Amino acid sequence: MTDTPLDFGPQTGIVARLAEGVTDAQLSDGTPCPEYAVRHVLGHLLGLAVAFRDAGRKDLGATTDTGPQDALPDVGPAWRAELPRALDELAEAWRDPAAWTGMTRVGGVDMPGEVTAAVALDELVVHGWDLARATGQPYTPDPAALERAHAFLRAAAEEGDRGDGIFGPVVPVPADAPLLDRAIGLSGRDPGWSGRV
Repeated sequence: MTDTPLDFGPQTGIVARLAEGVTDAQLSDGTPCPEYAVRHVLGHLLGLAVAFRDAGRKDLGATTDTGPQDALPDVGPAWRAELPRALDELAEAWRDPAAWTGMTRVGGVDMPGEVTAAVALDELVVHGWDLARATGQPYTPDPAALERAHAFLRAAAEEGDRGDGIFGPVVPVPADAPLLDRAIGLSGRDPGWSGRV
């Protein structure tokens, strides 16, 4: 992987605005992640923002050693202040070119900095879509972040067994579909998900 540094700020800002648009009444609503309600997606976003922030800083410890599946993520009472702050700090950490070089760790896995950055961008793009779909908000991810996420997901699907994506079996999407739909399909989600039965 030869990714050059990319500013996370546009995508973290989009995710922060989506989170701001979530009402308290929506916290228990379902999402495209079958086991997650909206509150769990928000909790996951908060946890990953902190973990990837610390990975970018090479500040390795409890936040970078904990696997994402260790516990069901959730939000506490201060999440509306904590999440945008963590997202801002994540973007700032990856503005340092040193974050993209050498080795770091996230989720208990040691990876090169540039690979860790690709994973982080993928998480921000895909879970931003999850949050937008679950709460009925429009979503246009940062184009540069979307390009990186799509490339990462495509490579992961090509390497995976039985066409599995990062989050589950790839959902077929027409080759001429919008890039976001193709990325979401590669992630194992149905781009047409609406939450309505």
